[in-house]
Amino acid sequence: MIAESDRTVAVEGNHYFPPNSVHNEFLRESGAHTTCPRKGVASCYNLEVNGGQNGDAAWYYSEPLPAAAKIKDHVAFWKGVQISA
Repeated sequence: MIAESDRTVAVEGNHYFPPNSVHNEFLRESGAHTTCPRKGVASCYNLEVNGGQNGDAAWYYSEPLPAAAKIKDHVAFWKGVQISA
């Protein structure tokens, strides 16, 4: 399991996991960034699990825009990562 929490924050259909609920040993900074006009600039992680890599499959906002302050440093996933909420 990469992350587990009963306190995710749902925003625009994505579940953002609190930083302390994510197992960082599976995350590698990818250097990629995306921009959302409502949330700001996100930094991406590659996921490395069981010898495989899923590029840019997770992201977080270290300095979100004020409207998205509640997801600061929370981690969200996509690209085939299954979320149970």
